[in-house]
Amino acid sequence: MHDVPRHVAIIMDGNGRWANARGLPRTAGHARGEPALFDVVHGALELGIEWLTVYAFSTENWSRAREEVEFLMHFNTDLLRRRRDELDDLGVRVVFIGDRDDPRVPDELRAEIAEAEALTRDNRRMTMVFAFNYGGRVEIARAARRVAEEVAAGTLDLADVDPEAVARRLYLPEMPDPELVIRTSGEQRISNFLLWQVAYAEFVFTPVLWPDFDRNELARCVDEYRRRERRFGGAVDAVAGVDPD
Repeated sequence: MHDVPRHVAIIMDGNGRWANARGLPRTAGHARGEPALFDVVHGALELGIEWLTVYAFSTENWSRAREEVEFLMHFNTDLLRRRRDELDDLGVRVVFIGDRDDPRVPDELRAEIAEAEALTRDNRRMTMVFAFNYGGRVEIARAARRVAEEVAAGTLDLADVDPEAVARRLYLPEMPDPELVIRTSGEQRISNFLLWQVAYAEFVFTPVLWPDFDRNELARCVDEYRRRERRFGGAVDAVAGVDPD
């Protein structure tokens, strides 16, 4: 069996369906996702996971109803204000990736992001990455643009442009690729999440809606990952009826 993954990334899906099933507004599902998130944080720490990335708000989420987007902006602002000390006490470093300079992101939220990052920057027990106003294609295009600018300026040789050169220009170059990606709610798609980094990740799709997800379901997903045979694009050692020698 594999060791516990160093980096787990989660697509937190199903808040709206959770609320609809109970006759509640979609915002109630988002609010109920907060205790689920922090139970998962505690579960990740118990398992010894070093990096936990959560898909908090995608570049496509701006197309949702204005009232829902406004709620999410205020909710995330309030969450950071209320929970940053708890994360700091747990030894969790908070990092955001995505376009926080987008003028649609409220100044108050931008300030709370900066405060949470500054408060927790020296913590080493676990790094928690919030992918906020994030899109995988935008991240790759941004890195490619930086490569092109440096080649044009003569500070980067064209012959040195390789996958590592692109990776060094992503939002968080020091972040290891996730070994495990979990998506809740039963949907089986990647939704523009960490497109560069998940090239060789294992995926676990659980039917559990995000507000019902907890540390026990996280442990189950990790156990499923540990039973997988990771190939990294290569072949298995032996195929039925074929001698590997």
